[in-house]
Amino acid sequence: MSGAGKTVFISADHGLAIIYFLQSAVVSTLIEKGARVVVLTDDGLVEQIKERFGMPGMIVEGLRFKECQKYAAEVKPSLQYWANFIRRVGTSNRINTEAMDSHIRQVETEAIGTQRLKALLARLLITLMRNSKAARRALVRWQMRFTPAIYADLFEKYKPDLVVSATYGWRNDRYLLREAVQRGIKTGAVIVGWDNPSSYGIPAAPLDFVTCWSEIQKQELVDGSDWDPEKVNIGGIPSYDGYFSKEWLIPRDEYFKMHNLDPRRKLITYASSFITFAPNYLNIEALANLVAQDRLSEPSQLLIRLHPNHFMDEPLYADEGSRVRALARSLPNVHVVEPVALGGDLGYYSGEDMPEKTSMMAYSDVFTTVYSTMCVETAIHERPIVSVCIDTPGGWNKAHKFSLKLSKIGDWPTHQRFRQAGAGRVALNADQLQEHLNTYLSDPSLDAEKRSKFIADEITFTDGSAGTRTADYLFSLL
Repeated sequence: MSGAGKTVFISADHGLAIIYFLQSAVVSTLIEKGARVVVLTDDGLVEQIKERFGMPGMIVEGLRFKECQKYAAEVKPSLQYWANFIRRVGTSNRINTEAMDSHIRQVETEAIGTQRLKALLARLLITLMRNSKAARRALVRWQMRFTPAIYADLFEKYKPDLVVSATYGWRNDRYLLREAVQRGIKTGAVIVGWDNPSSYGIPAAPLDFVTCWSEIQKQELVDGSDWDPEKVNIGGIPSYDGYFSKEWLIPRDEYFKMHNLDPRRKLITYASSFITFAPNYLNIEALANLVAQDRLSEPSQLLIRLHPNHFMDEPLYADEGSRVRALARSLPNVHVVEPVALGGDLGYYSGEDMPEKTSMMAYSDVFTTVYSTMCVETAIHERPIVSVCIDTPGGWNKAHKFSLKLSKIGDWPTHQRFRQAGAGRVALNADQLQEHLNTYLSDPSLDAEKRSKFIADEITFTDGSAGTRTADYLFSLL
């Protein structure tokens, strides 16, 4: 095989990327085919990643986040920040830009002092970007000037033939990608998140390829971010292969004992979501009251999954997490599960608790959330879904803190597709929530065909083959 003996750099700078590359068949298949793989990840987790995922043919190195952050903070920091912001939201207006438009409003709302003027100037440039392919391409080329030689020794040591990142450069990976492009190495990205092509604009450098989940994402990349269709591969989503193979599923009796759940009661689950923009507490409180007061058609219990952001150094989010825990302690049949952190800067998106997530979805009689990516994941598990969007008056109610009404986010691209597919129901108040829960408790098979079509449209490959397919594609680039 022509790619045998060649070296691939993989940037896994996020917990979701660890799942995508290492908890699927992507890296192992590349190695089986004869490639050498150098995984670049959080510096503090290098030894842990080696211990857990290490295999012959795989090397682990640090991503040097501190050096990246130092460069971003010391070399024209304001210019870098605003250029990255404009690039993130400056996609073509040929696609649905609702998610990016909300981010623009967030930055404008939270700007203080001279940042307000800069935000206004940025808005003018974004308008130009939205309407001009030439302007978008010019910005990509212009940003190549911010290419520090942070990884020069690694490039010289391993001499990679291919560089692959978990984003097309909206985090610290932008420096790695630019350095690889500058060196003439074939360089590109994979799409690890459902909303990534509609939430992040153009690449950080002139990249050679991207592999995504579906034809839907491909069109977003082509129409919104100017990707050449020939350079966009549809490989599915390797992170979900384990759902189809059921390799992470905990036996039901064991899972219920883990959380002191009653096997005689129906299980309603809630995955916190969207908390950066809006509180989730009223959603959770409405569900808890319905369960605790036995106001559903079947005796039920509630299991609430906190969001990774509930553990951020942000009092608003941490306080909501504390309120949810207190609510669970005060009411019968209400329980809380917390995501597990791998450590380092990867935080609580680590993928450490895939068995927990899998089992929570698989054993839900009805799964609820706020349009989370877990809507797709739960559809794979063939369970009914309700998106709960109960507005909190005033949102987060803090000066210079942007909030969005949950009732107004249905036109975000992924949210819109969930609704249009009929893959689940949407509740805007407690009465609708009670109605939808009772409907699904009475007939869990409702909307099953729509859920099946929804996942086929969104992830393409539903046979657990996305990891090997993606690895085959990456190997072909060698």
